[in-house]
Amino acid sequence: MPHTSHRVSQFTESVIRRMTRVANECGAINLSQGFPDFDPPPALQEALAHIGRAGPHQYAVTWGAPRFRAALARKQTHFTGLPLDPDRHIVVTCGSTEAMMAAMLTVCDPGDRVIVFSPFYENYGADAILSGAEPIYVPLRPPDFAFDPAELRRAFELRPKALILCNPANPSGKVFTRAELLQIAALAEEFDVFVITDEVYEHIVYAPHQHTYFATLPGMFERTVTCSSLSKTYSITGWRLGYVIAPERLIEGVRKVHDFLTVGAAAPLQEAAIVGLEMPDSYYHELQAAYTRKRAVFLGALDAAGLTYSNPQGAYYVMVDVSAFHQGDDLAFCAWLAREIGVAAVPGSSFFREPVRHLIRFHFAKREETLRAAGVRLLRLRSV
Repeated sequence: MPHTSHRVSQFTESVIRRMTRVANECGAINLSQGFPDFDPPPALQEALAHIGRAGPHQYAVTWGAPRFRAALARKQTHFTGLPLDPDRHIVVTCGSTEAMMAAMLTVCDPGDRVIVFSPFYENYGADAILSGAEPIYVPLRPPDFAFDPAELRRAFELRPKALILCNPANPSGKVFTRAELLQIAALAEEFDVFVITDEVYEHIVYAPHQHTYFATLPGMFERTVTCSSLSKTYSITGWRLGYVIAPERLIEGVRKVHDFLTVGAAAPLQEAAIVGLEMPDSYYHELQAAYTRKRAVFLGALDAAGLTYSNPQGAYYVMVDVSAFHQGDDLAFCAWLAREIGVAAVPGSSFFREPVRHLIRFHFAKREETLRAAGVRLLRLRSV
């Protein structure tokens, strides 16, 4: 029999999703894959129930239902100040996962180089391989996960086609400062590089940090492909509603790629999600306050367990140093942690280009009682 493609041998299945299966098998509290154990806002649930009866149930317009795109354009214009046109600047995708893949396939040819900050969300490495691009990794160094401007410039001097920017960042919880973003923007303009952003945690940022939309920086809208989704903001990770926002000349390419990747996102879910996009500002303030409380609960549990961590500035992940408990195989350690302690995490090696084996990632997008229960289990580490 012939061999399968070379590209599929260059990456593994998702370690994050694998750890969810481990958690399910041994009954561990799943703090590995970042999805909530609480329901979305009641208004969204009610809208979904109504749409389930009333429809639509057939294909929407390939690049997004018109009412959904119009609501999304209004919401993002409100938060970014950019005059977004729902017909010229938006493509609705099957989650931000497809949005990133469509963006990569739109801007990159095989052999092009792409800058990726390390640690990085594991999909970015696979996206590069699947699109035929070569990653250039630039380290973000703990505990504050800052980049070295000289290292970043050297990466740009290798003439990449694009840079991938996750902000707020998964897995580190870093929120890039405006000064850092302006440095990236200046290099992108100097070397004529696209910037592909992943901004799914745009509304989950902890004071005093603030999120800056990269496309709003001077001169950056024309070279920025913004990828995001509704999953985290509205606690609907299973709805798989993402989107790409970009200038018209780039959106034309994204539309074509998206059309042949998935045809379109689910029509009834787009219709139901409009309610979320029309939420008042108070919803986003309450979301931030709720996650601020969850962070405090879980970081308190880590403190009680005697664990060292990097304080997340945004998103809902925390990187924890477990070098006192193992040496070398962080995947085996995470399997042991799920089986013997009853809490599932993700090994840090799945996020770093560098040989990092002493960090693991927890998420805290759970009910506060779930986080407290995880904290009780983590206390067992004090006797290990």
